[in-house]
Amino acid sequence: MRVAIHQPAYLPWLGYFDRIARVDRFVFLDTVQFEKNSFINRNRIKTPQGVQWLTVPVFGRGHLSSDLGETRIDNSRDWRRDHLKALALNYRRTAHFDSRFARLEALYAEPEELLSAWCWRQLRFWLDELQITTPLLRASDLALQQRKSALVLEICQRLGARHYLSGTLGRDYLDEAAFTEAGIRVEYQAFAPQPYPQLWGEFVAGLSVVDWWFNQPESSTPFRSQP
Repeated sequence: MRVAIHQPAYLPWLGYFDRIARVDRFVFLDTVQFEKNSFINRNRIKTPQGVQWLTVPVFGRGHLSSDLGETRIDNSRDWRRDHLKALALNYRRTAHFDSRFARLEALYAEPEELLSAWCWRQLRFWLDELQITTPLLRASDLALQQRKSALVLEICQRLGARHYLSGTLGRDYLDEAAFTEAGIRVEYQAFAPQPYPQLWGEFVAGLSVVDWWFNQPESSTPFRSQP
């Protein structure tokens, strides 16, 4: 079994979904500490003026939470309306805006109190849109004990994994010797997004999945065939 693990992300980039598509089980790591100015609660779209960040506001005390599960969204601000307005303004000229925007409005129709719950709901939405059927599991359901590299190894062992597909940053902290000793092969993702037609000038890589989604037909895929 090949497993991937990643913390929640708001409107993730295509590389996030590439990793999910390449494994047998994906673990939604909702037990990590919330990091301010990370991709957990914000991501980027393209506008005529350049890149724009869309950020889900959270209560300040969430920055000090022991884990993401305690981080609450500040719904006193109508950020869902603001994000939909920004998406409509900047993507209404794309080929598939008219057929897709209503689905996005339905996603944003209901609020969530917790950031992790919102990220979980929109992750499942995007997996459906990308037709990725990899089974998901929340780390918070596993009663895990370890941290950092040992936490990743604990999850892999709990699931009976023989391959772990890591992001590139895993090279900075994974104890590969411990994985080898446990009989688990560590692989590192090598995702290079294929350029696709965008509005507003030259291609910009690494944007939110929503940019690709509005610009591409249903039959296309952002992922090259990979083992």
